[in-house]
Amino acid sequence: MTRFSHFLKTLYSHCTRLAWDVLLILVAIHVLVSYAVMRVFETGEITEGVAFWYYYMTTITTIGYGDIAPKTPGGRLFTTLWIMPGGIMLFTASIAKFIQFIADRWRKRMRGEADYSYLENHILILGWQGLRTRRMVEEIIADVGVMRREIVLCTTKDIENPMPDHVKFIRDKALSDASLHHRAGSAGSNVIMVLGHDDNDTLAAALAAASVNDHAHVVAYFEQQSFANLLTAHCPRAETMVSLSTEMMVRAALDPGSSRVHRDLLSVAGGENNFSLRVPDGAPVLRYGQLLQALKQHHNATLIAVAHDTEGRGLRPNAAGDTEVKPGAVLYYIAARRLDPAQVDWRAAG
Repeated sequence: MTRFSHFLKTLYSHCTRLAWDVLLILVAIHVLVSYAVMRVFETGEITEGVAFWYYYMTTITTIGYGDIAPKTPGGRLFTTLWIMPGGIMLFTASIAKFIQFIADRWRKRMRGEADYSYLENHILILGWQGLRTRRMVEEIIADVGVMRREIVLCTTKDIENPMPDHVKFIRDKALSDASLHHRAGSAGSNVIMVLGHDDNDTLAAALAAASVNDHAHVVAYFEQQSFANLLTAHCPRAETMVSLSTEMMVRAALDPGSSRVHRDLLSVAGGENNFSLRVPDGAPVLRYGQLLQALKQHHNATLIAVAHDTEGRGLRPNAAGDTEVKPGAVLYYIAARRLDPAQVDWRAAG
């Protein structure tokens, strides 16, 4: 009995390691042989196609309602020696293999080995810097209008997904590696944020992303201005952020409370935030002063700057009241929430 039990366990172990196609072939063979032999021993309802399938499934799942059962000694013996042990083994092996498949998929996602090349219009974050990157993700999620967009986080660090409830995760040898950008769907993203472990890493990652995506808005953070200049020289559409810690410290010293103002305007959780809005193509040519008054009166939003386009060219903070604002220009304003261009009555503002 011990040898037979050991034999069954060994056979079951081999079944669970079979490829899906081989396992399905074995299941099909077992069902067909069971049906063919049962027709030899039995007559009546159990030999009908649907009825036999019902009997087969209730038997191998050990439910055994008993409303359909073999009547002859040969049919009962065949069920005992072939249908029950073989069917139960194949059924449990299939369930175990399916659970293993789900677990492997989950582990691959947690380890950053999954493939998200099918994604479109998602936000790509290159680099994991602990609390700094976590804060970036939290700000993105909190911003109304982007909370439903997928976020793909990429890193070279030997970690598992640090925010599995919020981001999809990719891990590879380098942030500039072609395989990383393929699996992260870099070509389909429309926002790429780069924060490497140093300026060299950030520069390489940003250039690699820009080489496979010619339309996304690329934002990169640097400690040194020289690296920011290198990126914009090779990728003019990139927007660079350079550390302003020294300037912020001086401003807070000379104008107490300045740091709190800046922090509040940069955080969605702060209440009032700095947003941008593109003037639609059908809008008339307006004046900065007119828009300043209209946005404040109808939307409680404070206009603070205007630029020629989404790349920030021709940026004019606190522009003169008679400055022309043409369709396609970008307005920067302070408000409690992001405005939809369709909410603004552009003709009435003029």
